[in-house]
Amino acid sequence: MGSAQTLSDDDRRALAGWAADCAERVLPLFDAEDANARDLIRDALDRTRAYSRGESTAAEEIRKRLVGVKAAAAAATPAGAAAARAIGQAAAVAHMGAHALGAAAYAVKAISLSDPDAVNGEIRWQSDHLTRCQRDALQLLPPLGADASGPLGNGLLSRGVLGTTIRELQQRVGHSGSGADHRVEQ
Repeated sequence: MGSAQTLSDDDRRALAGWAADCAERVLPLFDAEDANARDLIRDALDRTRAYSRGESTAAEEIRKRLVGVKAAAAAATPAGAAAARAIGQAAAVAHMGAHALGAAAYAVKAISLSDPDAVNGEIRWQSDHLTRCQRDALQLLPPLGADASGPLGNGLLSRGVLGTTIRELQQRVGHSGSGADHRVEQ
């Protein structure tokens, strides 16, 4: 039995485009001196966009999904590492749709490390740039911490800025209940 966090291939393709948009906004923060790492990050972003357009398969992308994550080790700053992880999460959407929220959360983390005053505006941008199809796909995902069979379990994505961001995004897409306007903790 598959995880509720996987989603259909169509939903993953839709979310891959949004995840790539979120990650690309923080690409300038990736500051590695290693030109190869910069090329790997750019390639991971390009492949994510290709997957979202139907130009590659999930199997092709799953084999390459960790390339962006490995490049994060070459980042010269914490914001750069978070930016690389945003791209790595976006590339992993082909494997599991829940990684789209990881891409958005790591993009916000990168912003929080470079310009803390811009965090809430970034989350607003992310939620405002969801299409109806992407919102519907995000609503299919379990709430953060409710399903341990994927990235939305009780691991790294559930804590700190990452967890707060994902909870805020899930609330904004109508996923959870309070209706209050939460502010991201710095």
